[in-house]
Amino acid sequence: MRKHVAFGLMAIFVSFLLGLSLLEWLWIILAVFLVWIVEIINTVFENVVDMVTECHFHPIGKKIKDMAAGAVLVTSVFAIIVGMVIFLPKIVELFLK
Repeated sequence: MRKHVAFGLMAIFVSFLLGLSLLEWLWIILAVFLVWIVEIINTVFENVVDMVTECHFHPIGKKIKDMAAGAVLVTSVFAIIVGMVIFLPKIVELFLK
């Protein structure tokens, strides 16, 4: 969770530096907040599974945790793709000037 918050804040900071358009800002904010929201939901699932299983291994509990972690992974990949589509052309343009 800490890494996702740090990367999200870094993306927002870079967005300020690069002077994004309104539409680009909306995509960045969407991607950042989606990752944060899914990470929070993942944490909720992990805590509920631990509470119900009393922190003992259970195969269904493992599946639930794995699926919630997979949702975070997929959302993070989406955020990376959005960041690359928006940031890479702007960064390349900075270096070619």
